[in-house]
Amino acid sequence: MPSWRSASRDGRGSSRRANRLMDYEITPEEVKTKLDQDDKFTLLDVRELWEFETTHLAGAKLMPMGDVPSRAHQELDPEDHIVVVCHHGVRSLNVTAWLRQQGFEKAQSMRGGIDAWSRQVDANIPTY
Repeated sequence: MPSWRSASRDGRGSSRRANRLMDYEITPEEVKTKLDQDDKFTLLDVRELWEFETTHLAGAKLMPMGDVPSRAHQELDPEDHIVVVCHHGVRSLNVTAWLRQQGFEKAQSMRGGIDAWSRQVDANIPTY
């Protein structure tokens, strides 16, 4: 299994090239706008099952962080815009960096995670 910590930048510059194309993070408000406009993207929730069952965003695909290396290439399209979500934005940023290294150049982490979504976008989503 790859190390999530080593996934930030590779020495060949591919992460820098991808970063010029699209920021590594997207705000909850920007995600809300995309949802409201029916923009097509994959909402990837990398929290654990119990967290997802506690609360999640409608239409999110659950793929716990530990499963991403074994499932990403089979279940995600590297051409799609992928917004990665977790609780506070740490796991999602690590997964985003790993996905970028794997060629998913349009992967972005939702800044602040579902907690920020609850506080900034939709208070009906419970915090935990």
